[in-house]
Amino acid sequence: MRLVHLDLKGAAPRVSYLEQVFPLLSQLGANGVLMEYEDMFPFKGELEILRSPYAYSEEDIERIQQLAEQHKLEVVPLVQTFGHVEFILKHEKYQHLREVERFPNSFNPHIPDTLALLKSILSQVIEKHRHSTWIHIGADEVFHLGEGMDSKNWMSHNKGDVGTMYLKHIKEVLGFLTAQFWGLRVLMWDDMLRKISVGALRVALVARACPAAVPFLTKYVESGFEAVWFASAFKGTTGPAQAWTPLSYHLKNHLSWLKVMQTVPRLAPLRLQGVVLTGWQRYDHYSVLCELLPVSIPSLAICLQTLVNGGFTEEAKRKVLDVLGLESVQLEQSTCEGRGAFPGVEIYHMVEQVNGHLKESILKALEEESAIKGWFSPYHRKRQFGNPRNMESFGSKVLKLHEDWESFIRDLRAQLERIYFPDTVEEWMEENINPYLDQLRDLVRDYR
Repeated sequence: MRLVHLDLKGAAPRVSYLEQVFPLLSQLGANGVLMEYEDMFPFKGELEILRSPYAYSEEDIERIQQLAEQHKLEVVPLVQTFGHVEFILKHEKYQHLREVERFPNSFNPHIPDTLALLKSILSQVIEKHRHSTWIHIGADEVFHLGEGMDSKNWMSHNKGDVGTMYLKHIKEVLGFLTAQFWGLRVLMWDDMLRKISVGALRVALVARACPAAVPFLTKYVESGFEAVWFASAFKGTTGPAQAWTPLSYHLKNHLSWLKVMQTVPRLAPLRLQGVVLTGWQRYDHYSVLCELLPVSIPSLAICLQTLVNGGFTEEAKRKVLDVLGLESVQLEQSTCEGRGAFPGVEIYHMVEQVNGHLKESILKALEEESAIKGWFSPYHRKRQFGNPRNMESFGSKVLKLHEDWESFIRDLRAQLERIYFPDTVEEWMEENINPYLDQLRDLVRDYR
């Protein structure tokens, strides 16, 4: 299986955009989507507080599954069950469930309310995904586990360590899922398992499928796992505020995974069941947005085709260019030539402009113009005096630069609004445009 991860805890696209993206995923060789809904899921009743103001409706969730079915994509919902639960634990209502009182990252596994809450969250999500045969329970990066008082007491009374405590909670979650939803298969990330001994894993044999990486594969074989998944990345791993996707970096990541895949047959009875191409949209609920989905579609296409063809072959390259409507791809420069015909291509080109020119052109105008430095300094502007003769020497240039960028940004905003909800558009603008454009706006205001 080749699942594309859609991380909806930031910049969740409107369903109308997914209507364009799903056929593309299918064409490029994906056969599933891993949907990390977080606060975009239409939680009901007690859980309604968890919903974003822009959460998908129940009809949207239904539509997403119809689209997936239409394009032969398996839908795997992802529900965080241990760490990365800031969207839950930030609410006062659930604050008492934190492992460490100050931090909203991770659940305290010793409070009965924790499991009770997870049961209702999982039930609501699974209820709306009746056709899904898999569920992903997250369980990565459980920061500060073992630091809370309850955990310290538990470890001293049970002669246990953080690993056993981790497994105990995971087993409770799995116990609920297997009892309640017969035949549903479970995935989880494996970073926390890497620190746990073979003995402890064998005793707990938590699940029979997990993403993993090489040195750990033999460990998982010895622990009794029968199948593994791998997790690569097509975007969202090169910096929390990354705006432009580095193509060769992500291609290399997939070429490395292909090498790992070749070693799996030697590890029989272990078998490789699938790959998740992760595309993180935020590092966590509180961090800024990294690359937008339209910006990373060329990277996604290259990565998927690399997996399909066993390398970035001529055939893979040709398919990527054909499907995306491009003329060529410069891997090292992370650029594409050609107009492109993929969903969101306008945003792709416009973000490229912002990324390459906005900051540079404004700083150049403000920093390098000696008339501004000499006759229109912060001192002049604050006291509102200056020599008109010298001011006119740079005025028209600055006004034109300002007008050009403002009109460009209006177009960009319109394109973003077609794909994203207002909160995403605002956030992206405030992070990527305003820090530079505001300097120019202020100068023009003072100049006038």
